[in-house]
Order: sequence, then C-alpha cells, then structure tokens
Amino acid sequence: MNDIILEMKNINKEFPGVKALDNVSFSVKKGSVHALMGENGAGKSTLMKCLFGIYSKDSGQVILDGQEVAFKDSKHALEAGVAMVHQELNQALKQNVMDNIWLGRYPKVGKVFTSEKKMYKDTKAIFEKMGVEVDPKRIMSTMSVSQRQMVEIAKAVSYNSKIIVFDEPTSSLTDKEVEHLFRIINMLRDQGVGIVYISHKMDEILKISDEVTIMRDGQYIATKDAKDLTMNEIIRLMVGRELTNLYPEKTNIPGEMVLDVKHLTGMYSHIEDVSFQVHKGEILGIAGLDGSGRTEVLETLFGIATKKSGEIILDGKPIKNHNSLESIKNGFALATEERRATGIFGILTILENTVISNLKKYKKFGLLNAHEMRKDTEWSIDSMRIKTPSVDTQIRSLSGGNQQKVILGRWLLTDPEVLLLDEPTRGIDVGAKYEIYQLIIDLAAKGKSVVMVSSEMPELLGVCDRIMVMSNGRVAGSLPVQQANQEKIMELAAKYL
Repeated sequence: MNDIILEMKNINKEFPGVKALDNVSFSVKKGSVHALMGENGAGKSTLMKCLFGIYSKDSGQVILDGQEVAFKDSKHALEAGVAMVHQELNQALKQNVMDNIWLGRYPKVGKVFTSEKKMYKDTKAIFEKMGVEVDPKRIMSTMSVSQRQMVEIAKAVSYNSKIIVFDEPTSSLTDKEVEHLFRIINMLRDQGVGIVYISHKMDEILKISDEVTIMRDGQYIATKDAKDLTMNEIIRLMVGRELTNLYPEKTNIPGEMVLDVKHLTGMYSHIEDVSFQVHKGEILGIAGLDGSGRTEVLETLFGIATKKSGEIILDGKPIKNHNSLESIKNGFALATEERRATGIFGILTILENTVISNLKKYKKFGLLNAHEMRKDTEWSIDSMRIKTPSVDTQIRSLSGGNQQKVILGRWLLTDPEVLLLDEPTRGIDVGAKYEIYQLIIDLAAKGKSVVMVSSEMPELLGVCDRIMVMSNGRVAGSLPVQQANQEKIMELAAKYL
C-alpha cells in the first residue's frame, strides 16, 4: 500500500519568458489518491504534462515503478501504464463511444480486420465495471460533457493503468455524478492504482484524498496528509496569505428592468416557455441540474442556438439576436462554458484573442490600429491580473484560469449591456475566483446586467441578487438570494423531472 509507484525529482520546465516549473519534486504511493493543488498558473498541469509526454522537461527525473522513464509522447505514456483524464476534453465527436476508447489500438481478428464485436463487448465490460450506463455505439457529439468525461475515464481504465491523472474531473459534473466518480476512484485505489487528483474544490480534496501536495508559482510548497488539513490552511499555502472571505462585499444595487424575456422556446433544444426579467445592475443566477437547459437559455438569447418562438425585449424594444454578431451589436456578450472548444483561439496570441470581438473599434481607413489594440490588451491583462509573459504569448500556453480571464477581458472591451456568463469560474482556483467575483460585482455596480449560470450553489448564493432555477427545460421558480438556500434550489431543480 505504501510503496511509491511514481517519483518526479527536481523537475524544471521553462517557456519563453516564464519559468513554469522550478525544481519540483512529487511522489505518489500505490493504491492512494494524491491531490495536487495550487492557484491557476502554479504549474500543476504543466508538471503532469511533463509526466505524460505532452511537454518535454528541461531537467529532472521521472521514476515509474522503480524504473526511470522519459515518455516521448502520450501514446508512449499510455502504453507504459500512465493515463490522464484532461480537464478540456479532446475527443472525436463525430465517432461513437467505442471508437474513442479504442482509437489507435482497435482489437483485430487476425492481423487485418477490426473486430467491432470484441470492441463492443470490451467497452460494455469496462462500463459495467465502472457502473456507467452508456451505449458504446452512441455518437459522442450527442452526449453531455459529463457523459463524455465518463468515456474519457473509461478509456484510461481500459489501459490497465498504474497511474491515472484526473485534471479537474468534476468541473462539469453534478453532485450525483461526483459521487459516482468518487466510487470509481475508490474502486481504482482499491485495485492498487495511484491516482493524481487536480482540483480547486477543497471540500472534494479533503473528502477523496490521502495526501495533498501544494504548489505556488511553479514551486513545490508542501505535502501533507489530507486528514491534517483544513480549507483555511490549504488556502494559506496556495495563495501565501490568509483569505478571510470567499465572496466580495456586494456593492451593486439593482435598478429598473432592462431585459424582458417572454416565452422563449428553442427550435432544437428542449427549453420551453422560458420567461424572466433582468434589472439594471443586477446579477441573476441560473441554477439547475446538468441537462436542465441552463446553457441553452444563454445560447438562445445570444443567437447561437435557434429560437423557435418567444420575445427578447431590451430597454423596452423588441430585438431578434439571430446570430452572435447581431447580439454583440445589441449589447450582449457571452462567455461560454467550454473555453477550449468555443472560447479561445488556441494558436492566436493573447492580443488577438482579446480584441477579436471588437475589431471594428480599431479599424481606420481599412487598417487596424496596432497601438490601440496593444493598449487595450495591456489594460485587460492589468485589470484581470492575467499571468503572462507578454501580449504576444499564445493563449494556449496559459493556465485555464488565465485563459478564462482573457475571455472576460475580451467581452468587457465590447462594453456590453448584458453579460451572459456560463460557468465563469469553472476550473479556477480560489484566489482567481475571488477576483472574478469582484469583477462581476463591480460591473453590476456600474449598471451592467449579468446573467450567470453555475453548477456551484454556494457561488450563486454568494454572488447573485436573485436565482432562477431551471428544471427539464422550464423555469421551476425564482428566488431573491436572501430567501434562497441549497435545499430550496434542489427542490425546484427536481420540480419537472
């Protein structure tokens, strides 16, 4: 049980202009769950990518099961028994579930023919072992993010891995799905698998982990037994200071009605007869279980999902919002849930990602004003506290939380009247969360209207003025935050199930 299965010794990794890992050491015992924590940009994911062969380390050693290894790529790592379930899913969405699990290693009959029958049988066996009900022939694009994540975990299990890294595995899961995931992790732990668990959710860390390692600014800070840690101690080690309040003081005062949504029904989604109002300077939270229609409400408002019927009235005038361009012109902005798939342009720089929704502002005589674009990007980096070497850094080299801040900065430059936020703090550490909450409250205090979807009920209760609850595509109810609690929200969330 106490045998060390993985050792990473004195790992260093430098990117242009930033030392991502500074002499970091880390070890995992067989049959244990070892949590890795730190603020966004602390180096957690970079360390695991050095293990997994996505990045090549500059120096240091990786020892797996007593043997020194240096994986050339992720395929090499998987074949050696090291698997990683990434926070940002990268799957073949037009293929079915079993194709995604066995991609590159299809079981064969003889040396030539792929055995679809065996593939189906083996996939079924893994799902039964995990207690997951998914049709192996189902097309990936028809599944929710949480179901797709379970497929990714099944893929890791299919390699009979010695080490499985979970990078923010619960960021898009409901409480019930989190419990299921924990049962799977405990099953793997009992089988002797070493688990590395990266998360910002401290209650989860304390519940599932045996040991916790904390990193800060690319350096190792401490390793402690989970049973000896409290949330306050973790925060102190992570951010290097005490964080007395998880939520900023509310300074916004809602005013007159700005947005009136009447009987909104989706053409291709299951949202039906959704009506609500949003006031000037108000933060409206949208709660509900996964699949309740929360995201679909925002996407239909913003014109990226087709509206079947209903009215959108802004400042007393009916508007259409047929597409995102029209929505931006009408004063709407949308920060999507899946930042890698629909939020960032990975190969472009921070400057390009920041100004891309507002290019008209910088155009003069058919040319773009590079000086103004740089100035606005630098303002965004300063005001969002984005950790980056420069405005010319590719956005994909930033941590998830810093990518999210770039997206928020991009939309602020469009000066929206209504800001739609879908899981704005997903996969973000406690310090950066506080900064984003402060930003949301400051925007509302300046008279902006914010509609915010979140799976974290404490977040909705801590930041919002009012909470609307969705259930099976319909509005189940709306509560002022002073009258709301987790039990009332859950009761409403189950209303139409």
